[in-house]
Amino acid sequence: MNRYSAMVATFAAAVLIAAAFAAGAQPSPQAAPPAAAPAPAGPAAAPYAMTMGDLMNTLVQPRHAKLGLAGQAGNWPLAGYALVEIRQAFAGIAKAVPKFRGYPFAELADAALSQPLNALQDAIKLQDPQKFAAAYDQLTAGCNACHATLFHSFVVIKVPDASAFPNQKFNTGP
Repeated sequence: MNRYSAMVATFAAAVLIAAAFAAGAQPSPQAAPPAAAPAPAGPAAAPYAMTMGDLMNTLVQPRHAKLGLAGQAGNWPLAGYALVEIRQAFAGIAKAVPKFRGYPFAELADAALSQPLNALQDAIKLQDPQKFAAAYDQLTAGCNACHATLFHSFVVIKVPDASAFPNQKFNTGP
């Protein structure tokens, strides 16, 4: 049995046990656990190490867009959530990539983004669309300044003018 088949069999067994438990059945004490899958032959594949571009594209850019869209829609709870998420994304990246191109990532991000992120937090608390727009523009400018500092001035972030998330509602109305 190959590794994939063993994984599918284990998953199927778990689903059946969960279904029986949900129906009120008690697991039998004599039931043997599923057999462990045999170790794959040959050298193990190295885990994929995400690049800075991967991290920015998957963790930061979507949160930047969602933060902007939520603020534009006046959805202050969602904007507050997106702000927390973008801060956490930068903190995680700083741990994963302490230095990028010889520069300390956390210090660069802090210098470029702490003031705009704090201004966004204040605007969200006040539910002030004008202050939010100004702070969001500062955040976007901070992103682009950091890109230029790290020789990526060709990566230009902008205020979103459309949603890339058709499956998420940003406004608070019906």
